[in-house]
Formats: sequence, C-alpha cells, structure tokens
Amino acid sequence: QVQLVESGGGLVQAGGSLRRSCAASESIFNINFMGWYRQAPGNERELVAIITSGGTTNYADSVKGRFTISRGHAKNPVYLQMNSLKPEDTAVYYCKINIYFRDYWGQGTQVTVSS
Repeated sequence: QVQLVESGGGLVQAGGSLRRSCAASESIFNINFMGWYRQAPGNERELVAIITSGGTTNYADSVKGRFTISRGHAKNPVYLQMNSLKPEDTAVYYCKINIYFRDYWGQGTQVTVSS
C-alpha cells in the first residue's frame, strides 16, 4: 500500500509561514486529486485546499489568499505553503491523495500558531 509521510509541521508565531510537504513511499502516478485537511480540537476534519490532476485549485474561505497548494513530483506529489498564519489555524493537518479512485492519507502533523 502507498504510505504518505508528512513534514513541515511545528510551532510558529502568528504572522509566520510554514511549508508542508507530503512524501510517498513509492513513486505516485495516475493521481486524480490531492488535498490538505485539518482538524482542530472539538471540530470535525475539514478541507483546507484541493488540487486536481489538471491543476485546478480550490480553498476554504478561511485560508484563501494565505495558503497555496501546489503539485510536486512522483515521490513528493503535493505541497502546502502557509503564510500569514493565525492562531485559529492551529490544528492537525493531513494530506490526502486519490489514486485509482482510492484515498490515501498521511498520519497527520500538528501545526501550532502562537499569539
């Protein structure tokens, strides 16, 4: 099975930036779409950003203009650039890749934004 390993999480001050990446255990092809999700304490997991194999992107209103999702290459297929971070962005972030109509998830990485 494809395994996804996330990097780029951690602690950052408000107004700072982080760049998240998602690495695959094997080269990934035939991707339908990729996305980043997050889950804050007491909340359900929500979509942050998504990008299709054709390059079309969409963002949650709360991150629009601050976050950018982008495509990578076969072993690092998706990135998330997070700018102008706010304390309310604090959550566990997950990458997801859909391949052959199946979803593959990263294990989740904490992002904490201090005020």
